[in-house]
Amino acid sequence: MKRRQRIKTIVIWATFLILIGVIVWFAAFKEVKNKDAVASTAVQAETQVKRDVYTVNIDLSGYVAPYDTQSANFRTTGPVVGVYVKEGDSVKKGQKLASIDSTSYQIAVMEAENNLKKAQLTGSEKDITMAEWNLKKAQNNLGYADIVANFDGVVAKLDVKEGSYFEAGGTAVITVVDLSKLKATVEIDEIDMQYVEVGQKVSLTFSSLPGKVVEGHVSYIPMLGEYSSQGIGIVKVVVTIDNPPEGLTPGFSFEGTISVAGDVEMLLIPQSAVTTGRGGVTTVQKKNTDGTIESVTVSVKYLGEGYVQLVSGNLKEGDTIVYNKGTTDLMGSGMAMRMETAAPMGGF
Repeated sequence: MKRRQRIKTIVIWATFLILIGVIVWFAAFKEVKNKDAVASTAVQAETQVKRDVYTVNIDLSGYVAPYDTQSANFRTTGPVVGVYVKEGDSVKKGQKLASIDSTSYQIAVMEAENNLKKAQLTGSEKDITMAEWNLKKAQNNLGYADIVANFDGVVAKLDVKEGSYFEAGGTAVITVVDLSKLKATVEIDEIDMQYVEVGQKVSLTFSSLPGKVVEGHVSYIPMLGEYSSQGIGIVKVVVTIDNPPEGLTPGFSFEGTISVAGDVEMLLIPQSAVTTGRGGVTTVQKKNTDGTIESVTVSVKYLGEGYVQLVSGNLKEGDTIVYNKGTTDLMGSGMAMRMETAAPMGGF
């Protein structure tokens, strides 16, 4: 009796498990079928690779900085005996800004001069060379007792007082900046760099100067580029503002554009015709003259308005591109149409 009861229980559980399996299989089959139905309703479109004239403006942003900066400290040790400027003072190139006690260095120079004279009278050529080297070293140490301005500018920061003691190799105690011009280092990506040249006009806008456009120019392009954190090649280009307007201070942020001289001819295709696969590889589907479809790897640049520039790839003007323009979705008993269309541009 117990054995029959056990067999009955096993049969019930087996039937239950089989039923669950059938339900799961049916649900999965229905989902796949629905996906296939949606895919089969994809709306295909064709377009041609077009050549068009496009005005290139390269967007940029950043922060302005002084044209030149001197962060100065004493290169020797001693008590500070003189500070001759204050923050905000204008200074000239070569002007003495601060000094430490140089008495011992002056004595060292006199002793080195006497030793050189003795060596020149009675010493060997080796003795003379050594005496000349010691004199040069003493003169350098004496010069290190003073901080002088390297260029015309303004004292932007002063962190030293008369009577304090300074250890050689410490942090900067005086900062001088050249504000006659301002500059900014901006990152230009590798695709845009083909259009950038020294001397090109740059238009900048600052939130601190509403309604005002500040003019600058591309002043320096380095020989070497770098990789950004996104793995894109960039070049750090320097932009200079020759006549900064009043109220524009180093550290202020800006947005702007580099105006590329003249219009540029480009090959254009709709952005929706480009697909990106694994590893960031971008492709388009080219329709050959015999009707076959070929996947072509391309490099593109987004231009806005739903179009991209064809930078590289085995495509030419007039080639036919096939792409899914949109899909139709079945929803319940009704039908809803979802279309993705590109904004018209040029000859498209």
